[in-house]
Amino acid sequence: MQQKRCALLVLIWAGMLSAVCLGGIECKKDKSPLDELPGYIRQVTHFGQRADFSHDGKRILFIEKTFGDVYEVELATKIIRPVTHHYYHEGYVRALYLANGDILISGARQFDAEDPVPSRKKYAELWVLKKDLSEPPAALGEYCYEGPAVSRKKMRIAWTTGGTTPDAAFYLGDIVYENGKPKLANKKKIVAKPDLDIMKYDIETQNFRPPDEKEIIFSAYGDEYKVCEVAGVEIGTGKVVNYSKAPGRYDEPEGIFPDGKYTLVECDKHNLKGTSNIDIYKLALDRSGETERLTFFADYPGYKSSNPVVSDDGRYMAFQFAKKGDKAGVGRGILIFDLAMYKQTKKSETK
Repeated sequence: MQQKRCALLVLIWAGMLSAVCLGGIECKKDKSPLDELPGYIRQVTHFGQRADFSHDGKRILFIEKTFGDVYEVELATKIIRPVTHHYYHEGYVRALYLANGDILISGARQFDAEDPVPSRKKYAELWVLKKDLSEPPAALGEYCYEGPAVSRKKMRIAWTTGGTTPDAAFYLGDIVYENGKPKLANKKKIVAKPDLDIMKYDIETQNFRPPDEKEIIFSAYGDEYKVCEVAGVEIGTGKVVNYSKAPGRYDEPEGIFPDGKYTLVECDKHNLKGTSNIDIYKLALDRSGETERLTFFADYPGYKSSNPVVSDDGRYMAFQFAKKGDKAGVGRGILIFDLAMYKQTKKSETK
């Protein structure tokens, strides 16, 4: 009788464990988030990183890998075409559509495989590649630390120089054309790192804030990238605002919504375990610090999602998935998140 009772308790316990496991992290062990994508997320490439939407929302620009070639995928057909195969180069770290459809790319003139970091953080230069791919890109004569910010409306860019150095600063400039050749004009310093009243380990421009684009949203890193704050700096005054207000958390802004009310962030709020465990959140830019988690890739052991960007109409988000331990910016494929479908799904689930 005692044995039967013990056996029954074991079965009950096992059943309870299964019930708890449903939808939990333990159930996701040995699985990939790509195996269980919700209906509002679809994969469009099996490789690549750092996506950027074309202004008509029909194409996505992305980098093959850090120091790799630039590609473009047509979303309707999933046809992928190379953008930088028609000339020799040392590889790129960023590629973004300019307002006129030309492409702003960042990459160094020389690359040392045994010491690659300087080619990304110190010697990367800004170039403009014409959209018809008729010739190699033209250099703008400026070094760019990590990612530049690109206006959706004007031929205007902002970028960081210096990175972690004491003389790091944000600059603003316009891209103009003389005899068909792009060049940088109206260069202006926005603010220097010593004047920023926020974490000063590292700073990086991210986005012009719509709709008036009078503010630059930027990353303020601290403690050797273990934490990060979302901040904004007014272009005219240099005034800084801290939007995330979470000093013990990693919040890195990436893509901004066209109404300027929200930005997407890479965030570890769900576990506070740093950049190897991040997912994508939506952060309100009203100084409330309010967030909403959008992806759950980090619930699958060994995975994360990162580097989101929003289409100009606000309907879609493009992002990448990666594995725990991958270096910052590394992606293993581009996915599309239908924000409108997500909203409808969420609404129906709450009824």
